[in-house]
Amino acid sequence: MCWSARADLAVGGAVTAVGVLCLVRVRRSGRSERLPLAALPLVLGVHQLIEAAVWFGADGDLPAAPATWARTAWAVIALPLLPLLVPIGVRRAALDAGPSRRRLLTALVLLGLLVAVPLAHAVATHPVDATAHAHTLDYRIGVPHPALLLVGYLLATVGALLVSGDRRLRRLGVVTGAGALVCALLWRLAFISTWCALAALASVLLLHWTSTPHTTHPRRGAVSPPGGAATPGE
Repeated sequence: MCWSARADLAVGGAVTAVGVLCLVRVRRSGRSERLPLAALPLVLGVHQLIEAAVWFGADGDLPAAPATWARTAWAVIALPLLPLLVPIGVRRAALDAGPSRRRLLTALVLLGLLVAVPLAHAVATHPVDATAHAHTLDYRIGVPHPALLLVGYLLATVGALLVSGDRRLRRLGVVTGAGALVCALLWRLAFISTWCALAALASVLLLHWTSTPHTTHPRRGAVSPPGGAATPGE
């Protein structure tokens, strides 16, 4: 796909609308534990709209100050926010997961925090530059140990989805994980920009997730009938 300000506006507008619908569905269902993860499409949709402003700045169609704010806002969402929001959202929604799965998700939340801290420091202390490169944007921020942080970043985000125990969230994890591989192979210089755009499109899968009805599970310690049914999504 050829990325541009127009493409980001189209994708951002559509995904933002999906994000609003996700939040409305979760609010109506009364399942507040799903709100953080249901907010992901809205966050990523707004993220793409911000990148449209970055494009305008790179093309010289936006004054310097707003362009700088747009680049910084884009970097805040892409770098420190996502590796925290995704595992926290998955962990919060995993009320029916077993103890071992919840411990693993808690570990991924901590990993996300460990990744987010140096990324936040880099965004706060370095100017964010963005250069148009082969129809994508190449962001330069001065992140320390980028390869190590990238591994932790993907483990915290994609990994949390893959181990969530919910087949719909696992599907989202597979799609975003495959997208990360494709972006790394095809757009190495603009990896984070293209991966965030594909993640925004993939987050539409959460619309189906927010429409699933609440299932009542037996409390811990209750006696299950012989051959009791497995937890949905396990």
